[in-house]
Amino acid sequence: MSWRLVQLDDVPPSPWRNGGGVTRELASWPGTGDWVWRMSVAEVARSGPFSRFEGVQRWFAVLGGGGVRLSMGDQAHELTGNSVPLCFDGAVPAYCQLLDGATQDFNLMVRRDQAAAQMRRISGSLCIVLNAPKTIALYAIDSGASVKFDQNIMAVPAHSLVWQALPAGAALQVSAADALWMDIEL
Repeated sequence: MSWRLVQLDDVPPSPWRNGGGVTRELASWPGTGDWVWRMSVAEVARSGPFSRFEGVQRWFAVLGGGGVRLSMGDQAHELTGNSVPLCFDGAVPAYCQLLDGATQDFNLMVRRDQAAAQMRRISGSLCIVLNAPKTIALYAIDSGASVKFDQNIMAVPAHSLVWQALPAGAALQVSAADALWMDIEL
């Protein structure tokens, strides 16, 4: 299997039912309707509730804008473009308050009974050896990034996602000024 590249500008936006923003689905597996995992970028225009997803683990990272305060029950999390991605239960009611105008956010969702995922920010270089077969993905935020695997280097333009399923033992080198790294184990 080779790298799959999706550029944000090539994906048409889908408006939210509540009118609070739009989402661009960059990738889902095995398909859009009945996905096990899904990656998307949301443009949040106004404060409001998040959609609930029973049985889904959600990862959330701010890409741009002033940031958000996510309130879930008695807990609140303030996130900006420098924050560590937040992982939370998609079934829990969440309210998103914009801190200083519209934001752009990255979302990774996985069905907990079928997969587990991790997301982290990368600023610099990272070497990874997979301990199990995984789908790996890299989203380059405001500047390009690169992934080296098997002596091949994949250049990732800004505002783009690359992903690929790889076997256990695969060794990768990632270089990015500002990117999100994700791995999903089925």
